[in-house]
Amino acid sequence: MTASTMDELVSLCKRRGFIFQSNDIYGGIKGLYDYGPMGVELKNNLKQSWWKSMIYERDDIEGLDASILTAPAVLKYSGHEDTFTDPLVDCKSCKARWRDDQLENNTCPNCNSTDLTDPRPFNLMFKTAIGPVDDGTSFAYLRPETAQQIFTNFKNVIDSTNKSLPFGIAQIGKAFRNEITPRNFIFRVREFEQMELEFFVDPGTDEKWHKHWVDLRYNWWIDQGIKKANIELYTVEKKDLSHYSKATIDIMYKFPHGNEELEGIANRTDFDLGSHTKNQDEFDITAKVMENKKSTTKLAIHKLEEKKWIIPFVIEPSAGVDRGVLALLNEAYFNDVQNSRIVLALKPHLSPIKAAVIPLKRNNEELVNLAKKIKKDLQKIGLGRVILENSGNIGKSYRRHDEVGTPLCITVDFETLENNTVTIRDRDTMKQQRVNIDMLESYYSKYFD
Repeated sequence: MTASTMDELVSLCKRRGFIFQSNDIYGGIKGLYDYGPMGVELKNNLKQSWWKSMIYERDDIEGLDASILTAPAVLKYSGHEDTFTDPLVDCKSCKARWRDDQLENNTCPNCNSTDLTDPRPFNLMFKTAIGPVDDGTSFAYLRPETAQQIFTNFKNVIDSTNKSLPFGIAQIGKAFRNEITPRNFIFRVREFEQMELEFFVDPGTDEKWHKHWVDLRYNWWIDQGIKKANIELYTVEKKDLSHYSKATIDIMYKFPHGNEELEGIANRTDFDLGSHTKNQDEFDITAKVMENKKSTTKLAIHKLEEKKWIIPFVIEPSAGVDRGVLALLNEAYFNDVQNSRIVLALKPHLSPIKAAVIPLKRNNEELVNLAKKIKKDLQKIGLGRVILENSGNIGKSYRRHDEVGTPLCITVDFETLENNTVTIRDRDTMKQQRVNIDMLESYYSKYFD
């Protein structure tokens, strides 16, 4: 399984309503994409699976949904204003712009010229004006990551939940980066979503927790349907670490365009809370932080038994939702040549449509009404989207739902009217069985259990 080229995935995504080029009718905007009817369901299911594993299945993590607009001071003291840059070069021949670190042999990919400008830093953050007058004095950034609002809300969460170490704050949300060269479909884009956890631990226990979260995150992706053969752990070299990181391990996936990062798990030490806290000299901050005289809050934990305040270390698993969607689409893609069909063999909990109820004849009122009732009853169970597929062509309906990853197709036919049974077809095996309608809800629930 897996797609042989990115073009196969792009074609499937447009044909079956997963992903469209944003603003396509006006020529599109590079690096921006819209999620269609199937794509938004897959994306939401992936986020729901992550949220369930982080929040619902644990008692040591709380959720957050913070503002996208970010005060300049936050990103100044986080280091983003000074470090969140890419090396930009211009081709003097064709005027195209590129990231210098992505060029091969210092050659323009557009025209093969080697006549390029010297690299210069390019800030990746988007600015937007705040207030009625755009005079440049009042502005905010569109956040380049979701993490900083977690750090600035650290005390708010502590005070409102009475959490003690170790504990985490999780968030799923939009982030924005003005990429010089967006590439590889939805892998690198200008507007994207992150699933990010900041897990706060006692100093000295950070390395243990770092390994713990690497193992958890690796196994979580396996549970989503990623094969072990297509995933590996990569220890980022010291010279390539982010300014805040003591150690980072990336979960790498074999995308159609190559082996690249799916998720990073970083040991951020006490850099972030230390950067945003007031009266920094009162704490034994190990990271190199900028002096901060603007913060109004100590982002620290009071250790009663030790009679002192400490700034926790932070372990950060951070995954891109869009990259996750791309990896899952690639992993599930299967060209079943023997049966002349394309199958998207997604895990059932991720499938955009859980079941399609299909009346054998679209113009038969009795069959259609019964199919509508079955659809309504299954939908009430609340396991995800169930649809009525009233096309009148059973073969084409099966093929369509194979392509969008629907695990079960339920056919209401004339035999149903005689003996109260329906045909259930399995996506992966294509096997069919008759099930009594009275047992259908139980069958359906157990399938997704």
